[in-house]
Parts: sequence; C-alpha cells; structure tokens
Amino acid sequence: MKILTDTNILISALFYPNSKPARALYHVAENHELILCDHNITELRRIAKDKFSNKQADIDLFLTELTYELVPAIEAPQKLIDDPKDAPILNTAIVAEIDIIISGDKHFKSLNLERPKTMSADDYLKRFEDDE
Repeated sequence: MKILTDTNILISALFYPNSKPARALYHVAENHELILCDHNITELRRIAKDKFSNKQADIDLFLTELTYELVPAIEAPQKLIDDPKDAPILNTAIVAEIDIIISGDKHFKSLNLERPKTMSADDYLKRFEDDE
C-alpha cells in the first residue's frame, strides 16, 4: 500500500517521537510504501527553521534514517482542496496513485475522495497497527 504523509505528521514525528503521528509514520515506513514529496521536505525545513531553528541537524538525521520514496510535487492548480498550500500534496498523491494520505490538517480531513483516502494518525493506527 502506498501512503503519503502530510508535513504536519513529519513535524510531529521529528519533534515529538512518542506521539501518535510518529508511531503512524514509523509503522507506515516499516509495513507499507512511505511516499514523501519534495514539497513536504521543503515545508518541513521551512517550518523547522522558523519555529525550531536549533533543530536543523535533526532534520537531516531524521530523513536519513527514515525509509521512503521521494517524488516530485505536482504544483498544478487544483480546486479539490480549499487550502492552496495543500494542493501540491494532494495533486502528488493523485498522480502517484497513493492509497492513503495521513494528515491532521482539516482541509485533508474534509476531503471525501475514494482514493486517496485521508486518515488521521489516530485513524491509521486504529485501522492498521494491530493488523501486522
């Protein structure tokens, strides 16, 4: 199964390693095909620089230790999601034929797409953590 995580999941996993988003991210990386897009990485670095400037080296280590496939973001405008900052992630998920997007973002939660399905980290863990 191909699963893409939103940037908020990466941030939570990086800075709160015992959180549900961290558990979900590591579970995906170990049991499924974790996909990240370059938009995620750029956004992660920007947010960390703004809010956690002393943690830049941690990002490199985090990304080096995480098993994932990096795909280019699709920047074409779409009207499928209300927040234009989320459009590249959703577009990428559609083009890359992602099965699930894990996100805590309300814009993703409001989507009612059959594929990719959107789940919170908690929903993902309830559905998949005990299945493996």
